[in-house]
Amino acid sequence: MIKGIVSSVREMGKMKRSDKRKVIHSMKVGISLVLVSLLYCIKPMYDQVGQNGMWAIMTVVVIFEFYAGATLGKGINRGIGTLLGGAVGCFAAILADRIGGIGQYFIISSTVFFFGAAATYCRLVQRLKKRYDYGFMIFILTFNLVAISGVRMDKVVGMAVDRLTTIGIGFAICISVSLFICPIWASNELHYSTASKFLKLATTIQGCLDEYLKIASEKENQVADSSSIDYIKACKSVLNSKFIDESLANNAKWEPWHGRFGLYYPWDIYLEVGELLRELSATLLSLNACLQSPKQPSAMKRQALKEHCEVFMLSMGWILKELGEGIEKMELCQTKDLINPKLEIVKLLLSPRLSASCEMEVLESGEELAIASFNFLLLEIVDKVETLAHKVQDLGEAANFPPRKIDV
Repeated sequence: MIKGIVSSVREMGKMKRSDKRKVIHSMKVGISLVLVSLLYCIKPMYDQVGQNGMWAIMTVVVIFEFYAGATLGKGINRGIGTLLGGAVGCFAAILADRIGGIGQYFIISSTVFFFGAAATYCRLVQRLKKRYDYGFMIFILTFNLVAISGVRMDKVVGMAVDRLTTIGIGFAICISVSLFICPIWASNELHYSTASKFLKLATTIQGCLDEYLKIASEKENQVADSSSIDYIKACKSVLNSKFIDESLANNAKWEPWHGRFGLYYPWDIYLEVGELLRELSATLLSLNACLQSPKQPSAMKRQALKEHCEVFMLSMGWILKELGEGIEKMELCQTKDLINPKLEIVKLLLSPRLSASCEMEVLESGEELAIASFNFLLLEIVDKVETLAHKVQDLGEAANFPPRKIDV
């Protein structure tokens, strides 16, 4: 048994950062559940809340999320939805009770239809759905529970207040534990994941061109093909990151001021940078598919392109790494003075490549097309990197990054 415990501790020590955060999150949920269960365990508290204490437990289970911003956003949505739903439900129930008779059921039915349909329509509006979908859902649930319960219960206002109080207790416990015990910030995750994508794409460019220019035996090429899977996977991970980025940005907008991330931090520009990175990754995958085509120029022709490809590879790799480091360290890259001149040099180097290839000795149509496609994709990459560099500069200016000193 002791050996098992020691081995488990060693395994936890070897965990990756993401795995450790999962353990921390799980422990925080456990702490919150223990605290909220005191409403049942301690008799004076139970005498105050009674069976309504279950709403506090439900609140903890439902709104506690991995990121602090997600927990805060869900909690605020639940609080506002519950408050508005309870208030409107109480008003409908009291109004129906005052009217009495068959009119009572007409009032309840008409208000349930109207507010239920209106809130459901709001859930379908994309701009509202992103941040307030959960709030509208809780509004529908609370309003129906309170309004319909009022038909059979006399003290509907007292019931609503008791439930709202216990929900508030659960919300307070969740927010306190999430924000003050090892908080996990969605803003940090989005910031550093965006910066890491630049390095992934720089590695992809280097891997693609290294493999293209490598002249080796069939066996060595086979090894290279198997090792190329890593950078292709990295490129595809950037391409498929849209949903994660949008979710992180939405959660980050709910988070309070912490570190260098203020209340009105430009998270929307992070999404724009991410979109440009996905466009660049799609172009790199097209380049890789072009280079994997069997209709490639001969080894001698590829060697003639080697010098231009190496300049392109080094320049694009340097620019992408500098942009990524600038975001990671929150420093403003000097796009106009340092990055744009390098891009212009690469453009001038690649522009005559197509005309020069057409002046060579007569080539097979497949070879000529392969060279033209290769050159076109390289120029496309340069244009996308240039657009990306300007967008990163916009991000730095909007976030008030200090200027970055770059050693060329």
